[in-house]
Amino acid sequence: MLHLPENLKKYRIMKNLTQEDVAGYLGITPQSVSKWERGGSLS
Repeated sequence: MLHLPENLKKYRIMKNLTQEDVAGYLGITPQSVSKWERGGSLS
């Protein structure tokens, strides 16, 4: 089973990154990162 929401938030916080930082690295919007962390969408 994929645990993206929990892992994304856990490792983002461990690396002291904001959702904006992650979004910038991935070339997506911060809203998408937030949605992923809430488990709202995995696509």
